[in-house]
Amino acid sequence: MSTNSPIHPGAVAWTGENPGIYLKDTQDGPWTGLMCFFRIFYSKHGMGSGIVVLDKPGIAKGYPEAVNVCISDNEPLARYLIEEFFSKFASFRVSPGIQAVTHLPMIECRREGSTLSTYSEIVRSRELEVVATWSKLGAPYAVDMPAENGPTKIHQMYSLFLDGGEGSVTINGRSLSGKVVQRDFAGTRKSTAFLAFSESWMQV
Repeated sequence: MSTNSPIHPGAVAWTGENPGIYLKDTQDGPWTGLMCFFRIFYSKHGMGSGIVVLDKPGIAKGYPEAVNVCISDNEPLARYLIEEFFSKFASFRVSPGIQAVTHLPMIECRREGSTLSTYSEIVRSRELEVVATWSKLGAPYAVDMPAENGPTKIHQMYSLFLDGGEGSVTINGRSLSGKVVQRDFAGTRKSTAFLAFSESWMQV
């Protein structure tokens, strides 16, 4: 990025919200449940919201054999995000379930709570209701992730994060297995339950 202008010279891939909750039974064990929510305000596929849930991250099967699903109101956008971004995130990259998600049309998406304490995103398809909840939220912090340190290697990422001391995901009232642990992030240790707002991915 040029130091002579405050305007980033690269194309905007997308901007919006991208919170996540990643669960394990033990800190050093495999992922037992993964969730990635998105609310996109701009992309080449337009706007849209949705949620990716892997109830069985280690199994390359979709719904109904495994509740590895994406519920969204813009399937082309959802497929683009999964293929070009989410599948490259460290937790999803090692999880075969991300390659087998079943896409389901969304019939409702709403948020509840407060980013000062406890916050939830609720997403429904005809078959499923997914509720993701972040609690014991900490102070916000800003991240400017250079492309070489990011998952795609071709995008610079800017975002505001709030970490949750606790997080849970339910599918039709049943909780995903596992608990919130710690992850390596930008040279630090952070919670695997996090809110990510004002997130923008810029091609370099």
